[in-house]
Amino acid sequence: MNSWELGAIDLKPRLPEILSSSDAARAIALDLEAGESLSEHEVHERAWLVVLGGEIEVATAAGERASGGAGLLVEFAPGERHEVVATAKARLLLLLTPWPGSGHAGAMTIREKLYARRHAAKRADAVGRTAATTAPERAREDSNL
Repeated sequence: MNSWELGAIDLKPRLPEILSSSDAARAIALDLEAGESLSEHEVHERAWLVVLGGEIEVATAAGERASGGAGLLVEFAPGERHEVVATAKARLLLLLTPWPGSGHAGAMTIREKLYARRHAAKRADAVGRTAATTAPERAREDSNL
């Protein structure tokens, strides 16, 4: 058995601490100062976010919203985009299951990781080429105004 006194853990701001990790799940504690946020993101696992202290607001890309203080529990489906904002200094417990989830870099084979890196590099290169070719066109358009 393992146990933690979650209110007594010395957490550094914006530096999550992994409390436990196994193939079944991962438990993470983190503090957010008032006004700080976890910008819109997604995780590959099903996630449960528990407010241990303070207050937060949560919004999903689909427009769903929740807010509350100690005792608030929010569940996210795998891949569900969301943002978390601390409206007051907040201590949070995040539970992810299974760990790592399907598609998570930790769950990928070497071949899948290589493919993902190559695919990301190609996309970044394509975006860079598009930006580079359209910048002169925008400059010409701006000079014609």
